[in-house]
Amino acid sequence: MAKKKRISNNNSDSDKSGLLTADSDVSDAAPYTEDNASRPLAARSRPVPPEPKTALLPAEVEQGDWTVFILALMMFLAPSIGAPTEMMLQDTLKSIVVSFAAVGASLLFFWQQRHRLEALRWHALMYLPLALMFYALGSMAWSHAYLGGVEAIRWFIFSLILWLGINTLSRDRVNYLIEGIHWGAVVASLWAALQFWFDFSFFPQGPNPASTFVNRNFFAEFVVCTIPFTAYLLAQAKCSARITLIALTLAFNIVALMMTGTRGALTALWMSMGLVLPVVFMVYRKQFNLYHWDSRKRSLAVGVLLASVVAMGVIHSGNPKLLADSQALGSSAFDRAFKRTASIGADDYSLNIRLIMWKATVDMITARPLSGVGAGAWEVMQPLYQTPGAQLETDYYVHNEILQLMAEYGLVGWIFLLLLLSYLLMSAWRTLTNRTPEGLSEAPLRAIALASMLAFLIVSNIGFPWRLASTGCLFASCLALLAASDSRLSFRGATAASRLSWRPVYSRVMAVGMMVCLALTAYISQQAAATESKIVSAIKTALRISASGDVNNPKWDKTKLEMLTLAQDGIAINTHYRKLTTMLADELAKWGDWKNAIWVWESVVVSRPYVPAIMSNIAKGYAQTGNFDKAFEYLARCEKLQPNTPAVRSLKVILMSRNGKEAEAAVLAQAYMNDGTYDYDLVNVAFVLGMRTSDFDMAIQALTILSKEWPTTKRDAQLKLAGIYVNHKKDDAKALAAFKTALELTPDKYRDNLRKQIPPQFQAQL
Repeated sequence: MAKKKRISNNNSDSDKSGLLTADSDVSDAAPYTEDNASRPLAARSRPVPPEPKTALLPAEVEQGDWTVFILALMMFLAPSIGAPTEMMLQDTLKSIVVSFAAVGASLLFFWQQRHRLEALRWHALMYLPLALMFYALGSMAWSHAYLGGVEAIRWFIFSLILWLGINTLSRDRVNYLIEGIHWGAVVASLWAALQFWFDFSFFPQGPNPASTFVNRNFFAEFVVCTIPFTAYLLAQAKCSARITLIALTLAFNIVALMMTGTRGALTALWMSMGLVLPVVFMVYRKQFNLYHWDSRKRSLAVGVLLASVVAMGVIHSGNPKLLADSQALGSSAFDRAFKRTASIGADDYSLNIRLIMWKATVDMITARPLSGVGAGAWEVMQPLYQTPGAQLETDYYVHNEILQLMAEYGLVGWIFLLLLLSYLLMSAWRTLTNRTPEGLSEAPLRAIALASMLAFLIVSNIGFPWRLASTGCLFASCLALLAASDSRLSFRGATAASRLSWRPVYSRVMAVGMMVCLALTAYISQQAAATESKIVSAIKTALRISASGDVNNPKWDKTKLEMLTLAQDGIAINTHYRKLTTMLADELAKWGDWKNAIWVWESVVVSRPYVPAIMSNIAKGYAQTGNFDKAFEYLARCEKLQPNTPAVRSLKVILMSRNGKEAEAAVLAQAYMNDGTYDYDLVNVAFVLGMRTSDFDMAIQALTILSKEWPTTKRDAQLKLAGIYVNHKKDDAKALAAFKTALELTPDKYRDNLRKQIPPQFQAQL
């Protein structure tokens, strides 16, 4: 036998490559891998048996790797933690958690693989988010640069999570990720339950119970996608204690979801629990540990699950905000779930609002089917595609991810959706038809990931979960689970897994790149935190001043100056916070501080140039300050976009009335009210014009509309009506009726003062 020399195991590339010296026996040498390098010489020098079919692709990276644990921690922390103050938006915090986890895990992965020579894995799925990322980067040149950049970053983080999962999610470690998903949902559900039962208010939010999310819909859409993974943990449990714990937490998550009353998520829940999961557990029962349960364990699982759902589902809410709408929505989890599901119909207000957005989006797609309007640019462009007369500018997403993707990304979006759906259908088919031992061992995990994706796609048609951090990284994780399973099953080719040639220099370059990305993540996170803190602080200060009821008191001068400084600093960092900055401008306008309100609104118009409501506010501000040239300039921009919207019509009437054209303005106001297209400002100015031009019938019509459409103004409107009937129409009967209505709407402690203001001839009849 030829004499062999011992191969040194140092860190040089030549040693790591496993090259033999001149007198080495090449026929007996084992190929170098990291696992092989750590074996004794005798073991490495033996002939290597032929690789099994499942080893044709590189195995998952496991030794010394922390990627799966970091991803599991990400899936736990993203939904379970929230900002305790309004100084940071909830999804901003979650995005920071996900971004740091993805970039940090990538850095550690590439550093640990800095000497790697063996190939890594690639999968056809990787081309999908990368295509969207490159489109977003390209659209920055011709569409909205800031929003395109945000989209590019989002798909970059998505791609990192997907690729890391493909290369590290082994069968032995996948349960860590599933545990992270499950317990993250449990903690998020805990906060929601505390908000529902006890009005727990640690996390600022909109519609309750929203857990650590700003909106209960966002929380519900996340939790419903985690239900299949929790069911998987239950079916794989072995001991009674574990069965009890998982069954209890599964019930808890279901009840927390029902507390929200979110109809899209509830629809996905009924489909998952009533159809998909029972079929999965029936078809693959022998692959789950539940197949080996005795009757006591089966009874325990079913009993704990059902009893817990019923016991927690009938507990009534202790949250005053929820109890206020309990007649329509219900006061217990069961009540809310079934009432809200039953309320889905053609006359549903929320659905009709979505229909307006969907129709505008379909028109957008029809107009630009190939190029799209640019990544993230839907909210900028949608006013151009609304139905004439419609005015919907308070939403920033379509509430339908499919439509929004096609509208923004054009042909690239169409291809993405077609390939994604094709892959998911093909994965389902492969899972069902693969009856080999390897296929059956992978089937439960694949089926659960597909069930989660089904729930995700259902809520994607009524919300925007792709754009939220928690649901977005869950989306990437589900695809990573399927792709990693494809690799283990040796599904290869253009539509599946393949080998990615690798060299140490690649890892080192990528590690440096991830260091740069980590620094950028820290910088962007700091800037986001700073701008949100400054703008929100300014808004809270403005609301506090408004609440005082004495906004012009000199004691507020210093506070107002500090407030405006905060706003200027925050807007200077990021001029694109349309969701926040308009709130500050609206408060300033209420005080009559039109000068500062104008510059805040104009900072928004730079980024969102097609929003008539904001431009009409700017025009009113210029009119108030006497700059009618600028006012009519903004009116012309509004009329070019949406000439028939109530805001634009009222703006035109107001500007004409203040520019010496009262008679013409009165004619227009009358026509607009008769047409039924009006807002509060138009009706209010119609009343003023009616009184000035002695057109008391128009004034009465305006006051009648105010009383009906804006109930908070009804008392004042009735008093004004009574005055018109007494002084101008000479109709004592109608005047008396108006006085009576005004008295009924007046609180008891103020009624005596009101009576003194009523003419004596009516006193005895009241």
